[in-house]
Amino acid sequence: MLKNNIKGVAFSALILIVAACSTVPLTGRRQASLVSDSEMNTMAATSYKEFLTENSGKVITNTAEARKVKEIGSKIANAVTKYMSDNGMANQVSNFQWEFNLVKSNEVNAWCMPGGKVAVYTGILPVTLNDAGLATVMGHEIAHAVARHSAERYSQQMIAAGIGSLAGAAVTKTESGKAVFDQVFGIGAQTGVLLPNSRKQESEADRLGLTFMAMAGYDPAQSIYFWERMSSGKAGSTPEFLSTHPSDATRISNIKKYLPEALTYYRK
Repeated sequence: MLKNNIKGVAFSALILIVAACSTVPLTGRRQASLVSDSEMNTMAATSYKEFLTENSGKVITNTAEARKVKEIGSKIANAVTKYMSDNGMANQVSNFQWEFNLVKSNEVNAWCMPGGKVAVYTGILPVTLNDAGLATVMGHEIAHAVARHSAERYSQQMIAAGIGSLAGAAVTKTESGKAVFDQVFGIGAQTGVLLPNSRKQESEADRLGLTFMAMAGYDPAQSIYFWERMSSGKAGSTPEFLSTHPSDATRISNIKKYLPEALTYYRK
């Protein structure tokens, strides 16, 4: 009986996954999503507001660096809108409510939540060095949101938790759904997103990010120098087979392969 129940749950989950598949822009990869964009964007907006409130004393506004974050973010957001519109996917970002904030922190980090909620930490600015470096980071993080990687990870966690059957029933409004969302995004944490992206998602974000920064007017070839600076600044690195992120060498190698494609979108 138990065996039959397990098979039934597994079959139901499979049906839900097949029914809820979407496609990643540019790469064309099919991905499972058991939660609507509106739900994810609403939860992300609430989480982002809480983050800004908890870090109100650390959010930087009237400085050249803060203005640069907003300027570059806006240009990339416009590039995203154009790319998605040109490729018949405008509806996927039509509900994005873009926000770009610079946060004082020594952490070398930046992130973008669903719906275009972006945070850049001051700790990464010495590595970005210039506009192209910052565009590399922001383009990459924004690409995660555009590719719906968070919804994909959320769905995977829901299935792993055995609550995939809630799909289509406002899952983020249930206690179980909120708990998974909190785990994915680290609600209330000082460091933003907790669950890492997969290597496949990271590579997709690199590829999409290069296209977005190029369309925004930033030379995608400069991204190589950013990742080289990131690599040289590490005291040590986790072996690739132990990490969800590509090794620096692999990432740089892949970016070089993506460059010809990205350069077709580049206009100075």
